[in-house]
Amino acid sequence: MAVLTSSPSPPLQAYLKIFKHHHPAAANFPISIPRRPPLRSQSPCSQLSNHQTEAPPLTRIDRSSLSVSEGSHEAELWATACLRVRTFYDFNQQTFGIEDHIRYLTEREFEALKERVAGLRKGFRRVSCINATLALSTVSSVSHDLCTSCKFSHKGEDRVVVGTLDLNQCISLPDEITGMKPKGIGADFARAYISNVCVAKELQRNGLGYELIAKSKMVAEDWGISDLYVHVAVDNEPAKNLYMKSGFTFESDEPAWQARFLDRPRRLLLWTGLPITYEL
Repeated sequence: MAVLTSSPSPPLQAYLKIFKHHHPAAANFPISIPRRPPLRSQSPCSQLSNHQTEAPPLTRIDRSSLSVSEGSHEAELWATACLRVRTFYDFNQQTFGIEDHIRYLTEREFEALKERVAGLRKGFRRVSCINATLALSTVSSVSHDLCTSCKFSHKGEDRVVVGTLDLNQCISLPDEITGMKPKGIGADFARAYISNVCVAKELQRNGLGYELIAKSKMVAEDWGISDLYVHVAVDNEPAKNLYMKSGFTFESDEPAWQARFLDRPRRLLLWTGLPITYEL
């Protein structure tokens, strides 16, 4: 089950315009950008991909080699950026110069991701990149492209990033509906948002989305988060099913005028409470 979202960083659409300005030949790149939240956006939203007309064949993973944990070293963050660009966008691989363009987008996401994880992004108390990874040997027969682009080595072991999300501790995400809980003085440290979620399309329907959400809740609890939010497109049933089954409930929705202004599908804001008790 592929999960898509954007992250709290400038939109890929804007990067595409900048790229074409400096590279006029790129104006003819046949790149398909679906009408869904961009990868790097001032308006992060979490949603499952619903643009595929039919599900790919189910490939069972070796769960004994599955690890879902926070990523921090650069090799893993680079593999994460590769997965996000690879998952969110459809490229014509036969187009001249497309590899340079893909690398450009990946480098921008990589730098933005490092900045967020390092705690350098203004307005965010803390950001964690949570990744699902598998041993390279267990997925080498699934997809050569996945294993090549999303592979990293750590402590002498080759692994592949097959799913990822960001957990953002902040009062609000830019250009998104703001959560209302908790109210008062706890909002600046007890509220968090999930964003930038994706799972490799080759490994859909293995429960990786649920594993990522479960891990994000554990990390959020360690941070002292009491109220966890996620944004999802109003017409994206797969995403809503994932989050509802993970304990999220409806809190509010985005005004239609705002969605039109931002040229995107209208969002829902979903909430779940975490078992944290404060003595104020």
